[in-house]
Amino acid sequence: MAAVAVGSLGQKRQALAQNRVVNLYSSRHYDTDNALYENFTRSTGIRVNLVEAEANQLIERIRREGRNSPADILMTVDAGTLWRAKEAGLFQAVSSSTLNSAIPANLRDPQGFWFGLSKRARVIMYHKDRVNPSELSTYEDLVNPKWRRRLLSRSSTNVYSQSLTGSILAVQGETKTLEWARGIVANFARNPEGGDTPQILAVAAGAGDIAISNTYYLPRLIRSSKADEREAASKIGVFFPNQGDRGTHVNISGGGVVANAPNREGAIRFLEYLTTPESQRIFADGNNEYPVISGVSPNEVVRGFGEFKEDQLNAATFGANNPEALRIMDRAGWR
Repeated sequence: MAAVAVGSLGQKRQALAQNRVVNLYSSRHYDTDNALYENFTRSTGIRVNLVEAEANQLIERIRREGRNSPADILMTVDAGTLWRAKEAGLFQAVSSSTLNSAIPANLRDPQGFWFGLSKRARVIMYHKDRVNPSELSTYEDLVNPKWRRRLLSRSSTNVYSQSLTGSILAVQGETKTLEWARGIVANFARNPEGGDTPQILAVAAGAGDIAISNTYYLPRLIRSSKADEREAASKIGVFFPNQGDRGTHVNISGGGVVANAPNREGAIRFLEYLTTPESQRIFADGNNEYPVISGVSPNEVVRGFGEFKEDQLNAATFGANNPEALRIMDRAGWR
């Protein structure tokens, strides 16, 4: 019998153990995602080791760890963040027929570096008693003087604001987008502050009449255990802009395989698992997001907002436009 080197046997055992875990770096801070990890482990026997932090912290951590990074997957929100990670060289290209067939082309990187796994529409939320939805139409019309001192939004430093502006930039060009941003600033009811939930609550409280927000924040208030939040939510309507032309801006939450992933195969299996109907229902029910695959519906509350036409602009395009969008917003005084 041929002798087996102890070192070689140890390396094989180490590799086997390594292949039974995927290290997930995620900025998705939703407890409901735990069901995704548990179900993946039950299905494959591969354990998910979760490292949670803000997106910029995770990007910097992977850069700092370099070739020795244990990260297999980086999962985060917004195409702008995924674009920054790709530009930093943190992802490797993946060719997966499963991912390519399940995820529409406009929701994934054209070169396979990252993939959209859930959707969120950025809409106009309005006070039902003070705004008739017939007054609303497009993102471009938000600069109409009739909205003077009535509009609420996040700051320009927020990636959601940058991606929406990046989508406007892709359609309108720099000059018109700057004019648009200046019109938005002129119509602010107050200086931007807080996230999307504070904007919705502020509209309900009368601090403004309309707000720009992602859809999934309102169902959280509708389903809240706090009576005052449910009462606030009952005052808010949802309007999908640009239904007569390109459609409503849709952003993503997504992920990719890290450039030096120790368990590349396991990482790809995890991403593929997240496109199964089972996983897509968890995204829909757990965090009120829109599924990316066909055949799976949003949850009952989100369905209640109605069907809408989506902007088909590739997420990579408005993601790549984020830096220029921020410069434009800064020039416009959008702080």
